[in-house]
Amino acid sequence: MKTSYILAAAALSIAAMTGAQAETYDGVQASTSALSRSEVGSEAARAAAAPNQNVARGSRGAEAFTVSRDRATVNAEAARAAAAPDQNVSSGSRVNSKVVSTMQNPVDQAAASRANGASKL
Repeated sequence: MKTSYILAAAALSIAAMTGAQAETYDGVQASTSALSRSEVGSEAARAAAAPNQNVARGSRGAEAFTVSRDRATVNAEAARAAAAPDQNVSSGSRVNSKVVSTMQNPVDQAAASRANGASKL
């Protein structure tokens, strides 16, 4: 019993010795910079003197927002998505169902009825 512990410890130590290998040290990497020392120094001085440099981004107030889409279009898309009959249903929600819903969206129905009513005038 004691011999098996000694053999196991010897095997583990041999495995550890062969598994651990050191990397060679090639020294410090050469600096490759596009800026001169004085340019870096002046840039560092500007950054150190900048106002609000240690303030969290959200605490400075609202940031500028660029509108990329028309408000009416976004509202119409949101209303259509909110009224969708299958908005909370996936194809796996019903047993043996490939088509989740065949009902028409109420927003589309209202638009169709308005279009039909306008064409009759």
